[in-house]
Amino acid sequence: MLLAVGGAFALGAGVAGYIAWRMDSAPETTEEPVQIADNTPADGAEPSPTPSASESAAAAEAVERVAEQQGGIDQRLAAAEQRLSRLDLQAQAAAGNVARAEGLLIAFATRRAVDKGAELGYLADQLRLRFGDALPNAVNTILTFSREPVTLDQLIFRLEGLAPSLQSGEGKPSLERFADELGSLFTIRRESAPSPQPQQRLERARLFLESGRPDSAVAEVRNLPGAVNAEGWLRDAERYASAQRALDLIETAAVLEPRRLRDGAGNRIEQPSPVEE
Repeated sequence: MLLAVGGAFALGAGVAGYIAWRMDSAPETTEEPVQIADNTPADGAEPSPTPSASESAAAAEAVERVAEQQGGIDQRLAAAEQRLSRLDLQAQAAAGNVARAEGLLIAFATRRAVDKGAELGYLADQLRLRFGDALPNAVNTILTFSREPVTLDQLIFRLEGLAPSLQSGEGKPSLERFADELGSLFTIRRESAPSPQPQQRLERARLFLESGRPDSAVAEVRNLPGAVNAEGWLRDAERYASAQRALDLIETAAVLEPRRLRDGAGNRIEQPSPVEE
C-alpha cells in the first residue's frame, strides 16, 4: 500500500513538472499597438458629424412643417386684421346711424312742441348743437317762432272770426271798395277754376289750414275783399308756414345731410346716410 501511494505521488509530480516546462518553452508573441485614427480637423475646428440620409429627410420635413405653420399664422393674422377693420367700420356706421336717429327724434319732438305752442326748452339747445352748422337759418326760424308761438287751431278760430270783415271789404278806401263791388257784378272764369266768391275763398282757406297747407290758405285770404283787415292773421299764418317749412328741412337733414350734422356730444357725423348707400 505504501509503495502504491508513493508511486502515484511521484507520477503526479512528474506530470506537473512536464507541464511547467512546456509553458516556459512556448515562443513569446509580440502585440502591435493599435493605432486610432485622429479625425480632429486642423486649426482647432470642431468635428462636424455627417448626418445620414434619414436624418436629412426628417430635418427637411420639419423645416417644411414650420414654414407651413408660419404661413398659416400669417394668414390667420391677416384675416383677424380684416375682421377687426370690418368691425370698426360697422361700429362707426352704427354710431352714425344712432346719431341720425337721435337727430330725427329731436326734429319730431320739436314739431310736436311747435304744433302745441309749447316752449322748446332743451330742444332748442339740441337743435343748435345738432343742426346749427347744417341749417342755421331753419334753426333760427324755429327758435324765433317758438318765442311767439301760434297753433293751427288758433289760426282757424281767428279766421272764422274775421270772416265777416274779410267778405265785406270794410276798412278799404271807398273808391277801392266801390271798384271791388263793381267788379263782382260780372265774373268771367273757366268752369274748372275755383270760385272767386269770398265765401268760397274762406271755405278753401279753412280747408287748406286743416290739411296742413298754410301757404295756400294765406294766398286765398290775400285775395279776399277785406284782406286789409287780416294783416295780423296773415303775419302769424306766414310765420307758422315758415316754421313748418323749417321743420321739414330739419327732418330731411337728419336723414340725408352728408357731413355737417353733429351728435349729442357735438362731434361731426362722418358716416354717410344709409339712405344714400
